Amino acid sequence: VQLQASGGGLVQAGGSLRLSCVASGRAFSNLVVAWFRRVPGKEREFVASIFRSGSNTYYLDSVKGRFTISRDNAKNTVYLQMNSLKPEDTAVYYCAARLATITIMPSLYDYWGQGTQVTVSS
Repeated sequence: VQLQASGGGLVQAGGSLRLSCVASGRAFSNLVVAWFRRVPGKEREFVASIFRSGSNTYYLDSVKGRFTISRDNAKNTVYLQMNSLKPEDTAVYYCAARLATITIMPSLYDYWGQGTQVTVSS
């Protein structure tokens, strides 16, 4: 499975961005997909995940109500809509996928995209 993340950029606090993660190489609908983020010097942090059918989603507490994860299995794509962005959301965002159940542990994801930089200015 190959994952391609895109959509990052520079935005002012309070603004919005939508990240996309496009998958290829395997039946996309079989994959659980998650977004993680990393700040230099820190471990990867779970942000959000979505189950195969899109029926179940999970979020980091600090992004609940601001971020929305969704998927379009026909387009092999998962989205992360990020609203009301804060400077502390600044990070490199990665999408990841696995075949088993949802988990917040990055080490349990088998496939990773290359990351996209999100910078939120104050």
